[in-house]
Amino acid sequence: MRRLGSILAALVLAGCGGGLRDAFSAHAEVAGTAAGQTLSVERLATLVGKAQRIPLRPDVLTGVANVYLDYAVLATALGHGRNLHDSSLVLAAEWPLVAQLKWEQYHARLLTARGKLTPAQADSAFNEGSVRLFQHILVRVPPSAAPIVGQQKLKEIAGILRQAATQRGFNFGQLAKRYSEDPGSKVRGGYLPATPRGQFVPAFDSAAWTLPPGAMTGIVRTPFGFHIIRRPPLAEVRDSFRVDVENARSVRFDSLFVDSLAVQRKLRIESGAPALVRQAVPQIVSAREDKRPLASFTGGAFRVKDLARWLLALDPNDVRGVATASDAQLTQFVKLLAQRDMLLAEVDAAGVKLTDKDWGQVRTEHDSSVARLQGLLVLTPQLLNDSAATPAARVQLAMAHVDRYLDQAVTQGTAPFYPVPPFLASALREGTSWSLNQAGITRAYEAAQTMRAADSAGRPAPPTGLKRAPGPPPIASPGDSKPSRP
Repeated sequence: MRRLGSILAALVLAGCGGGLRDAFSAHAEVAGTAAGQTLSVERLATLVGKAQRIPLRPDVLTGVANVYLDYAVLATALGHGRNLHDSSLVLAAEWPLVAQLKWEQYHARLLTARGKLTPAQADSAFNEGSVRLFQHILVRVPPSAAPIVGQQKLKEIAGILRQAATQRGFNFGQLAKRYSEDPGSKVRGGYLPATPRGQFVPAFDSAAWTLPPGAMTGIVRTPFGFHIIRRPPLAEVRDSFRVDVENARSVRFDSLFVDSLAVQRKLRIESGAPALVRQAVPQIVSAREDKRPLASFTGGAFRVKDLARWLLALDPNDVRGVATASDAQLTQFVKLLAQRDMLLAEVDAAGVKLTDKDWGQVRTEHDSSVARLQGLLVLTPQLLNDSAATPAARVQLAMAHVDRYLDQAVTQGTAPFYPVPPFLASALREGTSWSLNQAGITRAYEAAQTMRAADSAGRPAPPTGLKRAPGPPPIASPGDSKPSRP
């Protein structure tokens, strides 16, 4: 009976085990799917494993998988004849620029309502002196510089000071353009923005704020090096001072306006927000569907998916620092982004629309991105229509171009690496399936490690730079092994 049971068990397994094995192996051999296209474990492993210049890490494979699947969605859209220049798609794909342009319009309305600073008010502010404008010339001295370097720099700025003492007024600006080593102010003739006291390092601030209009300091030492500081008279800087004061007033009013929104809408940051932010940063793709709240306010909430949208709009270098920030910093970060979301809601509620000029700028940006993608893929809607008769055949052709491009960009390094822009990818993804299989990515990582090790073992050792001596190798005689005698 035992033997019979074993045979029956084997038969049962042979009959259905194939289906079960196929189901599990299919799942395990898939790294991701998108819009009906599959990224296999083998394909992902080969893309990265054969690319010696790319670091071999799980997060790198996840990133490459994201790029591949976004291109798969793009290829599918092209194959099905989607118009990539449709207005609704353009708006979604260029969300950061659209939001910025709308805010600028709304901000202009706020400035108009506040009224501009009159020339008389600006002159009064200059004479009152709570806000001051300075020029300076800087000769840098590195903190680690040897004493002799400091002496040379001191001698250098002493020579500049002698010139400035005999060539007053506008010539100070010419000297700043010629000699100053402060790149921010050098091109403007040494002018710094008009500011209240306490905005500069103490040594600079103390010396500058003793100056009456038209006066100049001697040599001032700060952690940056040696300075000569001048306070221009009103007649020289009347217009620029008024602009600076208006800008400072605008920034102050903007801050008050945004803070007032938070108070009016009763903005509250959730206690678990920092932890959710840290989770979202390395998983931005999945975070775009996460509806958990980070902050709440009257009439709405700021969710993880809203955070993901802002993270995609930020510089990647800035995003990398988010995960290592403290809880207090992350709480403030969430507050700022929630306030920006409320601000954009105010802009939309005010009915702000893009002007024709704005639309031109948005379309130019979008058209440039689409043209670049099509150029890298060597693929256009016309080429697809001319080369394939059905949508399925056009998608297949588009995917062949995607595979060729990613081989060049990722594995071979012979083409520029350019992901599908994130907001365009998100817009194209609407209504389509898109998923990563972490188990498959792990298997791809392991397979890529094996490939990389095999490639390294089969590669010849790098040259040592030594050359073989000419002629046959020396032949030692038995007597050569004996020590010679004097």
